[in-house]
Amino acid sequence: MADGTDDLLDPSEIEALLKSAGALNSAPASQPPPGGHRGAAHRPGAGNTHASPEELLEQVEANLAAAVGDDYGRGPAPHAFSGAMPFELESFAVVPDSEGGAGLKALEEVELDLRIELGRTELLIEEVLRLREGSVVPLDKLAGDPVDILANGRLIARGEVLVLNDNFCVRVAEILAPTLE
Repeated sequence: MADGTDDLLDPSEIEALLKSAGALNSAPASQPPPGGHRGAAHRPGAGNTHASPEELLEQVEANLAAAVGDDYGRGPAPHAFSGAMPFELESFAVVPDSEGGAGLKALEEVELDLRIELGRTELLIEEVLRLREGSVVPLDKLAGDPVDILANGRLIARGEVLVLNDNFCVRVAEILAPTLE
């Protein structure tokens, strides 16, 4: 290289390589190209003074590869990763419980938001502002229709509303299959 401090070619070296490609068209194959670079490939048609632009481009690429060196574009130097070792992940195998299956004990303390939905309605803000104690809000379900049971906002079952000891209760009538959303 011109100053010997970096691996990049300066414009004058590129021009010399381009001129040497033109000189290769008339130079014998045994002579090195001008500039003293070794390893420039001799292409078919190099003796032809009227080479196509593709052939000239191939010759220039060969000269550039020879000028830069044999390891150009092949990644970092081999010594760059001399201390590297492959990373090994630890095994995350499922530990079976005493019955041989995955234990559900870990899920016993998980909290869920369970809601019973009697029905739905849409009201305008004006109608909501007029609500008072004793107001009646009509719902989209009839008396006796099953109510929806939602866990964390997802419908999981349907049931019937009952009164037991002056408290409302829900008897589960149907468990729904999980749906993929």
